[in-house]
Amino acid sequence: MKYPKPLRLGDTIAIVAPATEVKAQYVTEAAEFLRCEGYEVIIAPHCLGAVSGTYAATREQRLEDFIDALENPEVRCILCARGGYGCVQLIGDIPANLLEKDPKWIVGFSDVSALHALMQTNGIASLHAGMAKHLAESPFGDPSVTAFLDILKGEKTLTYNFDCQADGLETLTPGQVSGTLRGGNFAVLDALAATPFDILCADSDEDVILFLEDVGENIYKVDRMLWRLHLAGVLDRVKGLIFCEFNSYKPDKNHETMEDMIALRMKQWHVDCPAVMRFPVGHEDGRNFPLVEGCHATISATFENVTLTQELI
Repeated sequence: MKYPKPLRLGDTIAIVAPATEVKAQYVTEAAEFLRCEGYEVIIAPHCLGAVSGTYAATREQRLEDFIDALENPEVRCILCARGGYGCVQLIGDIPANLLEKDPKWIVGFSDVSALHALMQTNGIASLHAGMAKHLAESPFGDPSVTAFLDILKGEKTLTYNFDCQADGLETLTPGQVSGTLRGGNFAVLDALAATPFDILCADSDEDVILFLEDVGENIYKVDRMLWRLHLAGVLDRVKGLIFCEFNSYKPDKNHETMEDMIALRMKQWHVDCPAVMRFPVGHEDGRNFPLVEGCHATISATFENVTLTQELI
C-alpha cells in the first residue's frame, strides 16, 4: 500500500466538490480553519460555481477540478467538500497513472467512498474522515479533527480506545485480529459490486477488517446488502467487522433497530470473527473518527472496551 507524503506547514490543500452541491459557508469556513492550521488552501473553480441540478457542477467540471488537483504538484491533499451523490460518475475517468505518480491524501466519507474504492483498487491509502461541514462546525479540540490533522502530518500510529458503556459501543463477538482496514458507506460500496472497484469482495488470500456505515437507509435495505455479503462468502472471509453509525432510519415490523437486525444476522450466520457495533464513524455529529483506508490495523474487542490501532506507514 502506498501512502501519501506527510504534509508540512505551508503545503497546499485543495477543496473540491465531486458530488452534491455544498453550502459556501461550509467551504469558506473549512478553508479558514485549515489556513489557521498553517496550510495554503485552494478552492476548486467549480466547487462554489453554478450548480447543475443537485450536483455542485456538471460531471465534466467536477472531473476537471479533481484531475487538476491531482496534476498540481503543490497540492498535497484533496479535501472533498461534501458527499451526497456523484462520485461514482467520475471514478472510471480518473487516470490511474495520476494517482500513482504522486499519491495525495483523498479525504471524505459517505458518497466519497466511491473515490476510496478507486484509491484502494490502485493500492493507495486514503482518508475516510469528515469534510467541509465537519471542519467548519467542530468545536475546538474535537478529537476526530485532531486525529485528522495528526494523520496529515505523518503520525505513524493512531490508536482509539473506547469504553463500550460510556461511548455507546457494543461488542458482538470479542477477540483481537489484525488486517487491512477498508470500507465506508455500505450503499455506495454495495453499488460497486461486479465492477473493478468492488472493495467489499475480501478475497480469500486477504486479511481484511471491514467497516461499514450508512445514513437514511431502511433496515431492510441494509439487511439485503448484508445478505449479499453473506451469500458471496465475504462474511466468512473477513477477519473483523466494524459496524459504525447507521442513522436516520425508522423501525420496521421486523426489527426495532438496525443493531437488532445486524446482531440477529451475525448469530444466524455463525459469524465468529471479532465484531463490534456503533463504532463512532459516520454521519452523526461528533462521532466521525478518521480511518485510513488500506492501512494495517488491529482491533481488540471485549464486552467492556474496544481498541483500534492503525499503523500509518
